[in-house]
Amino acid sequence: MQLIQHWVQVQQQLEKSYLAVSSASVDVLWQTIMNLADVSWHPLLTSTNAPRGLKPKPGLIYRAFTRFCPVPVDIFVERVQPHELISVRVLPIPGLEERVTYHLKSTVRGTQISYSVTLRGWLSPLAWSLLRPYAARVASALAEAAEHPDLLDSRNSRSQAW
Repeated sequence: MQLIQHWVQVQQQLEKSYLAVSSASVDVLWQTIMNLADVSWHPLLTSTNAPRGLKPKPGLIYRAFTRFCPVPVDIFVERVQPHELISVRVLPIPGLEERVTYHLKSTVRGTQISYSVTLRGWLSPLAWSLLRPYAARVASALAEAAEHPDLLDSRNSRSQAW
């Protein structure tokens, strides 16, 4: 009975959302997210194979390298609502599925950024223990990149495309 309970617990999905408020407009934040060729601001990703100018749309599959390992992961764009929401599914390895959603909302205090992560699969507890500190910084890193694009440009000049 303990084995069955443990298996059910491992099969449950892990979900977490992170919020940040930015002084940048929804348009500027949206352009930062939509630039698939430049992920230098992202705490989890180092590069993608997306060419400059390619805009995500449902059904698009591209590859990205993570900061954890040199093996690329496939990213599948599930849903796009312009200037509001993008949802992607990350397929890193068998036994793990990750869904990521960025949601932008204009408020009186600024633009609210919501970054939500859902992990599924038997490897999700292990993956979450590795991803958690980086995932916690994604929303604030996006806000900083949109508010200070000059810092982003200096990072790009030092990075290499694969």
